Amino acid sequence: MDLLEKLTILSDAAKYDAACTSSGAKRSYQVGKIGNTSSSIAGCCHSFSADGRCITLLKVLMTNSCVYDCKYCVNRRSNETKRAAFTPKELAELTIEFYRRNYIEGLFLSSGVLRNPDYTTEQMIRALRILRHDYAFNGYIHAKAIPGTSPELVTELGLLADRLSVNVELPSEAGLQSLAPDKTKAAILRPMGQIRDSVVQSKAELVKYRHAPSFAPAGQSTQLIVGATADSDRHILHLTESLYQRFRLKRVFYSAYVPVVENTLLPSPDTKPPLLREHRLYQADWLLRFYGFRAEELLTEEQPDFNPLIDPKCSWAIGHLEQFPVEITTADYETLLRVPGIGPVGAKRIVSARRVSHLRFEDLQKLGVVLKRAQFFITCGGRIRSGLRFSASTLVHQLETIQRGELPPDGTMAQLSLFDTAG
Repeated sequence: MDLLEKLTILSDAAKYDAACTSSGAKRSYQVGKIGNTSSSIAGCCHSFSADGRCITLLKVLMTNSCVYDCKYCVNRRSNETKRAAFTPKELAELTIEFYRRNYIEGLFLSSGVLRNPDYTTEQMIRALRILRHDYAFNGYIHAKAIPGTSPELVTELGLLADRLSVNVELPSEAGLQSLAPDKTKAAILRPMGQIRDSVVQSKAELVKYRHAPSFAPAGQSTQLIVGATADSDRHILHLTESLYQRFRLKRVFYSAYVPVVENTLLPSPDTKPPLLREHRLYQADWLLRFYGFRAEELLTEEQPDFNPLIDPKCSWAIGHLEQFPVEITTADYETLLRVPGIGPVGAKRIVSARRVSHLRFEDLQKLGVVLKRAQFFITCGGRIRSGLRFSASTLVHQLETIQRGELPPDGTMAQLSLFDTAG
């Protein structure tokens, strides 16, 4: 099998892994080495650099052969698919040639489990060692740590890569037992804990010793598959919150399950991937990370799933109308962050602008506020927006139609105001 055919098979097999990012890595230019993580070039797989620019990575598997039989995976051992594997030398040469041709900025390397986790990880380490040492490649590398790999090999992998990730995959232990019997919760969480501790230790050593080796400077991430099991959004969000707090993850990625194999325990092959649900989970994830929300605030046992037609922040606001309206001219920063349509940048601008001038509704859009959503939940100078008409009973429908782009931005629809005591 020639190299091009291998690349076709192994890049296609890698497309279901969503945990691909380079955010947070700042590997600058070094004399005698090629590549860095600061420039943006065209290539294979889009990702983002630490400064927010779009960059590209070569996203491949070391091999799609696997001793595991995870029922949701196209590369499982019982699935009849064409198998291929790169040698460490082939993968290193392919990566460096793609970089020299200006196709890519870095490498995202994952793998099926060939023989066992340690053997597979050794192959990945050999490839990365050739890249780093023989070719002096200084660009971005994201590597997947395979559950069950020995701690010594995880350490070596982290010293060669900018970011590591261990995929949780299924949100519950019951899901793992039924769909991925070869994996266990303990085997997945153990390397995540080791990576967390090693990153902390590496940062402490770099403070004392300038040239100390850096372990996974861009931290770690993980991926959760959404829709393969019956786990609710509430369960997934609580798991996400726990992962951020316990393992200091940089990102949790959500991947809508794509029915690529047939199994009675999985959704039927004609089921559409829950892409909108995935999108709502990403929005809720953002609220956890940057808006000060907690998982228990966003979903309850009575309402365990998000309304797919309204973003999670609007859903929360509708369920807590007693906290609204918020007066723009006096509310503190944390309160402003809770208003739909106002983000961290907009909230900071409002707090800054109102110190020097009297704010009007017309000014809010200039400050970055999404007024078509925020207008229902704010007052400016003690007044609601001129011409706005709605009631508590029509608010959900109005927000749904606004998010579908069907309702005029002024929200005109009903006769009563939400903040009218009679309404």
